[in-house]
Amino acid sequence: MRAVTSVPHKGRLLVVDDDPMNQAVLRDLLSKEGLDVATANHGYDALDQLASGRFDLVLLDLDMPEMDGYELLRQMKSDAALRNVPVIIISGMNDLEAVLRGIQMGAVDHLPKPFNALLLRTRIDACLEKKRWRDQEQEYLRQIRVEREKSEQLLLNILPGSVATRLKGGETVIADQFEQVSILFADLVGFTNLSTMVSPTAVVLMLNEIFSAFDQLAARHGLEKIKTIGDCYMVVGGLPSPNPNHASAVAEMALDMMQEIRRLNEGFHSSLRMRIGINTGTAVAGIIGKQKFIYDLWGDAVNTASRMESHSLPDRIQVSESTFEALKDTYEFESRGVIDVKGKGPMPTYWLMGRKG
Repeated sequence: MRAVTSVPHKGRLLVVDDDPMNQAVLRDLLSKEGLDVATANHGYDALDQLASGRFDLVLLDLDMPEMDGYELLRQMKSDAALRNVPVIIISGMNDLEAVLRGIQMGAVDHLPKPFNALLLRTRIDACLEKKRWRDQEQEYLRQIRVEREKSEQLLLNILPGSVATRLKGGETVIADQFEQVSILFADLVGFTNLSTMVSPTAVVLMLNEIFSAFDQLAARHGLEKIKTIGDCYMVVGGLPSPNPNHASAVAEMALDMMQEIRRLNEGFHSSLRMRIGINTGTAVAGIIGKQKFIYDLWGDAVNTASRMESHSLPDRIQVSESTFEALKDTYEFESRGVIDVKGKGPMPTYWLMGRKG
C-alpha cells in the first residue's frame, strides 16, 4: 500500500463498522492524515456518539448487527441536527446494489474494501472540503437571517407592525385617514430647568426611564406611540387598526401616566410634574421621509390635542369637548369652562378626574 501524505484539511470522523479489523485499519490510516477518529460498532452506538459530539463525516458499513447502516442512514436523514453530516458508505468491491441503495438514501460517496490509501485520502478530503464550504455557507445564511431579524425588529420599533408590513411589501406612499382617533400629548413640567442642573448623561438616563415606562403603558393599553419631542410624549388610540374603545384606552393611559410619574419621582428624588391634553377626532396618518422616516399624524384633531396639553395645568389632564362626549358616561370630569385656545378661539374644556364607580 502506498504511503499516505497529510491531508491539508483536518476533521472529526466517525467510523461505523462492526469489524474490529476494519476499524483498526481506518483509524490507523486516518489518524496519520491528522484526522480525529472515533469508532462505533453498530447504529445505536453511532447515534449515541452523534448525539453527544460534532462530526464532520461518517464512514458507514451497511451490514451490521442490531441496527444496520441503512437504518442508521434513514434516522440521520430524518433528524434535522444530523441530516447535513455527510456519509460515505464502506462496501465490498461487488456490492454495487447496496451502494446504489445507500446513495439513494442520502450517502454522498462510497469506499470499496480493501481500502486504497490514495482513494481514501482523495474522497475523504473532497467530502470534508464540501462540508466546510457548506458549513461556511450556512453560517453566512445564519448571519444574514440574524441581521434581517435585527432590521425587522428595528423597523417594528419605529413603525406599527401593519405599516412595516406594507412598507416591506413595496408600498412607497403610505397615508390613511382615520375618522375617529384619540390623541394624547404629555409634557414634563420643569424638566427643561432640571436638565440645566444635572449632567447630559443624567438627563438622557432620566428621560429614557420615564419614556420607557410610558412605552410599556402604551403597549398595555393597545395604543400607538408616535414620537417624543424633547420632554414631550405623543401617543394615539384607534390606529393603525381601528378601535372603538380608543378614547377610553387613551384616558386610562393618561391616568396611569400621572400615577407613574409620581412613582418615578420617588426613585429620582425629584418633583417632576406633568401636563396632559387629549382630543378626539379625524386624523391622517402616514410615513414621511426616505432615510430617517417616521410614522406621524396630521390634522386639526392633532393640533387641538397639542393645544389641550399646552393650555393644561401641572398634574392635570385636560380634554376637549369631543373627548368629553365620548367618555362622560364612564369617567368623572370637572368642567373648566370656556378658555381661549391659541389658534382655535374660545373652547369648552374639561378636567379628566378618574373612572366612575
